[in-house]
Amino acid sequence: MLKKEARKLFREKRAQLTAQERSKLDDLLLIQLQQAGIPPLQAVLSFWPIESNNEPDTHLFTRFMSFQNPGMILAYPVSDLVTGTMEAVEVNEDTRFDCNEWGIWEPAGGNAVSPEAFDLILVPLLAFDEQGNRAGYGKGFYDRYLAQCREDALKVGFSHFEPVGAIGDCHEFDVPLSLCITPHQTYVF
Repeated sequence: MLKKEARKLFREKRAQLTAQERSKLDDLLLIQLQQAGIPPLQAVLSFWPIESNNEPDTHLFTRFMSFQNPGMILAYPVSDLVTGTMEAVEVNEDTRFDCNEWGIWEPAGGNAVSPEAFDLILVPLLAFDEQGNRAGYGKGFYDRYLAQCREDALKVGFSHFEPVGAIGDCHEFDVPLSLCITPHQTYVF
């Protein structure tokens, strides 16, 4: 399956989920995360889920990780839509978020965190395959950012759906996931 086909198929599958179904699937994703054996974390890069895209509720996952890792640094990306790059900004309970022109909520200020600081990065995706490749939203922001992160940093995806067999048009600059959590299984790559 090509990325374009995967994006279309999984956007349609997500659109068919009711709010109640998504909530149940998110709870199952949290259970899988709790059982995944994630090592202690010093710093995590998350992202704000886009409600209109029916993305998994990353707030559930980061609350759990913060509880498990007192003092953990939590950051969210801020995208530069002109250069196609992003940086990570540390957040706390007082951080204000603003919605950018693509409908993505980003911190409205704060200290930048170096890509090398992160132990774990939550990576948005529409689909993934059995080898850990993913089809994101097609702009390459995350692949460019992940290339700057430590090689041992965990790159974690969450999906309400199981993987496709293979995404056939991956490129050398695509950074694969370390693991992807679904409601019924955690895939390790």
